[in-house]
Amino acid sequence: MREIVLNTWNRKQHFEHFKTLKDPYFAVTFPLNVTKAYTFSKENKISFFGVYLHDCMKAINSTENLRYRIVDEKVIDFETINASATIMRADKTFGFSFIDFNENLNLFLESLENEKERILNTKDLFPPKNGLDCVHASAMPWLHFSGHKEPVSGIEESVPKLAFSKVIQENEIYKMNVSINVNHALVDGYHLAMFAEAFQNNLNNK
Repeated sequence: MREIVLNTWNRKQHFEHFKTLKDPYFAVTFPLNVTKAYTFSKENKISFFGVYLHDCMKAINSTENLRYRIVDEKVIDFETINASATIMRADKTFGFSFIDFNENLNLFLESLENEKERILNTKDLFPPKNGLDCVHASAMPWLHFSGHKEPVSGIEESVPKLAFSKVIQENEIYKMNVSINVNHALVDGYHLAMFAEAFQNNLNNK
């Protein structure tokens, strides 16, 4: 972890302004071409969700402002961000996971499978390991949405929240929409554009 020095941060005024707002959060939804990632997962008989979540997490970790969190009025760069994704059970309830990020896909998928196994064998909502060094992510493979809103607690939040839509096929192209909700005190539209570009590049690099 490293602390961002507010007095020399070029976003100091932006941070101080948006931090005072009752609702400092904004969200965007954007489309992704997941054809190569989908084909890769099917050819290798591995989880498509795991593949695109890994590509997402690589993009999150490469976008500095998406690693920032507000801790005791300070801005902290956690440097490594993990995935807290919802995992559904047979009874259609879900549990929150904590999937350790690793650049290696196989190690990431192993962590995902361990968390899936834990959730399927418990009724716990929250994972035993938790913290601000994550993003919250939900897959909704039943619905191809074009907009999305996340619930907020009413207290200050700085963990980005993502949702992934149902994949649709148009001719030979597979498409999926992604929504991301962030705190404007830490993140601007430019940073989300950089994240979206990195995410798409990761999906294409198969």
